[in-house]
Amino acid sequence: MSDAALHPAVTLRLYTDHKCFGPGVAMLLRRVRKLHSLRSAAMDMDMAYSKAWTILREAERGLGFKLLHSTTGGRGGGGAVLTERGERLLTAYDLCEQELKEAAERLFARHLAPFAVPDGPEAGKEL
Repeated sequence: MSDAALHPAVTLRLYTDHKCFGPGVAMLLRRVRKLHSLRSAAMDMDMAYSKAWTILREAERGLGFKLLHSTTGGRGGGGAVLTERGERLLTAYDLCEQELKEAAERLFARHLAPFAVPDGPEAGKEL
């Protein structure tokens, strides 16, 4: 038996005909927002730059719009920023995910909390 308390864990993933946006893409975009660079964001996540580009391209293909605006290096260096639509999506995703987690906590408390304590329903019965 585990010492960890029973608790809900939910994540939000968006699909078309395949997964196109979820926690990993959101994390990557948050790091780009902070670091202004896809390469720096990938490094910060211990991810290969090529993998970050693949993830980004797959998300953009599924969503049907660009998430990043990139500029190539040169005298001033390159960089990346979220597109306006990418920024709005990330903000909406974060709000939706937070509300989803809050709802999961409420539903867990209503329906499953008795199972989270050692003397809850069916206590003492062997599995």
